[in-house]
Amino acid sequence: MKICTDGLLFGAMAPVKPGNTVLDIGTGTGVLALCAAQLGAGQVTAVEVTQEAYQEAALNFSNSLWAHRLTAVHQDIQAYAQATDRQYDIIISNPPFFEQHSKADDALRNIARHTDCLSYDDLIVAVDKCLSPDGLFYVLLPAHVAQSFSDEAQKAGLFLNRQVSYRGFSHLQAKVTALTLSRLATKCEMDVLTIYQSKSVYTATSTLYLQPFLLRFAIAPTISTL
Repeated sequence: MKICTDGLLFGAMAPVKPGNTVLDIGTGTGVLALCAAQLGAGQVTAVEVTQEAYQEAALNFSNSLWAHRLTAVHQDIQAYAQATDRQYDIIISNPPFFEQHSKADDALRNIARHTDCLSYDDLIVAVDKCLSPDGLFYVLLPAHVAQSFSDEAQKAGLFLNRQVSYRGFSHLQAKVTALTLSRLATKCEMDVLTIYQSKSVYTATSTLYLQPFLLRFAIAPTISTL
């Protein structure tokens, strides 16, 4: 599973402040961890269960400008959470989406997309263990499970503070939503972000978030004719 627009936008909007310690659960290629580092995180730990994705993330980290602030860990998050004493300012995750869906023949694709290796309940338990008292848990989920997930998280003392739903175009329903949870119960902010103005043309809002991360927005240097 490589990079998609929803995932990159989710990473670009992460509530990371300079110096934060960040845990990325199920890092895959490492894109969310890299976004966090670019946003100024002091240290980012990226946990990944599959050997292939772990190796790819580690390579991407070593080739980045922030290699000294990025650490890839080859382990499932259940075992990592049980073993570590560390707590993090920010926990981010784009977890497997599908529960009880038909599967493809590609085993690695199934691990990335289905909840067999990481259930939502296991994710909440791990976050509760690793999140600092005033930390934020930032997670990308299918829109239709956002309410049930936040209800389960609340049972563990994690309260929904903000919800941003992503829709491709203004006439479409949102398919995914970004939730920000913390141990503090506050009034939840609800927003909808439209990604595209027209085919292949980003809206001003999505451009604002994605511009620092995509080369397509880079301004070509001017060449003097003198």
